[in-house]
Amino acid sequence: MRITVVGAGHGGTTIAADLKRKGHLVTLLKTSKSLHNENFDYLTNNKGQITIVDGKEENTVYLDVVTTDVEAAIKNAEIIIIYVQTNYHEQVIKRILPFMNEDQIVLLEPGYLSTAYFLKHEKKKRFTIVEAQSSPIDCRIIEPGKVKILFKNVRNPIAIYTEKDKAVIQEKLNTLHYHFVYLESVIEAALHNPNLIVHTIGGIMSIPRIEYTEGDYWMYKEVFTPHVWNMVESLDKEKMDVLEKVGLERLSYVEACKFRNFENQTIDAKEAFLTYAKNSSPEGPFVADSRFITEDVPEGLVLLESLGLMLDVETPTCTGLINIASAALATDFRENARTVELLGKENLEKIIGTLAVSVD
Repeated sequence: MRITVVGAGHGGTTIAADLKRKGHLVTLLKTSKSLHNENFDYLTNNKGQITIVDGKEENTVYLDVVTTDVEAAIKNAEIIIIYVQTNYHEQVIKRILPFMNEDQIVLLEPGYLSTAYFLKHEKKKRFTIVEAQSSPIDCRIIEPGKVKILFKNVRNPIAIYTEKDKAVIQEKLNTLHYHFVYLESVIEAALHNPNLIVHTIGGIMSIPRIEYTEGDYWMYKEVFTPHVWNMVESLDKEKMDVLEKVGLERLSYVEACKFRNFENQTIDAKEAFLTYAKNSSPEGPFVADSRFITEDVPEGLVLLESLGLMLDVETPTCTGLINIASAALATDFRENARTVELLGKENLEKIIGTLAVSVD
């Protein structure tokens, strides 16, 4: 497959290398100079060379194209995988749309309902958009041109929005060999993004510890004490209330986590999460204003709050977390955030489609 990965950060670089290792033709597109410039410069100057550290094994691959040329990267791709922070999805989507065609598949890793941006900015063409709950690989760039795989999901739930034959789309996606499991709606994928729950609560409740240790911190291992876990369950209930209101099954954060991360589905879901947190989770965040807050509050929590308002579902914990994050970082996280109004209510109605709900 001809695959273009949009975004040259931790996830984009690693997935591009992994797909090249699997034999695909891979282009890596960088759309800004805000982050990871040293890594991208290395790739540009070394023929796309990336070394993958996967357990005790190291493999070196060479990407086919490393570029900042949007048109060249997009126009001939069969699959486009977007690996940029969700804060920037709309502007990146607007940049790539002029060079896209209806035969392409776009995979958002993850999405937070960015499918709506394609509907918002292109009224004539009908694209196939796929939203993922989370990245199939937890990873880090450890030095320019070198990435480390920390953890691989056992299963990767995704949802397809398309007017084409979904079986054909699934066949193409399965060539990526990421153990995809197909959901009913992209709303499921969007709201089961684990960052909506653990990044936001974890990031907010970690602020004193991050500042006290000056960044010497492991959030997953430290922050989820019994009382903080009460907050997780309260926010998770509000997420499930919204899912239920649009006709989808209730599924808790820990059950979704267990499904993604563990072969054995008979184990206790909360214990499965705590096992991941203790044994496989990455260190950090290192600063109080990490993307755990600056991305996942405006793009995740505000989205959930806004959907709750649209659907007449109360979300007091979600609202409180947004207020606390805004006060702590002296930033209005509702300003220019991902809301029903920004995405377009009519676009969300199309996405909800035949699900059993009225959004009037």
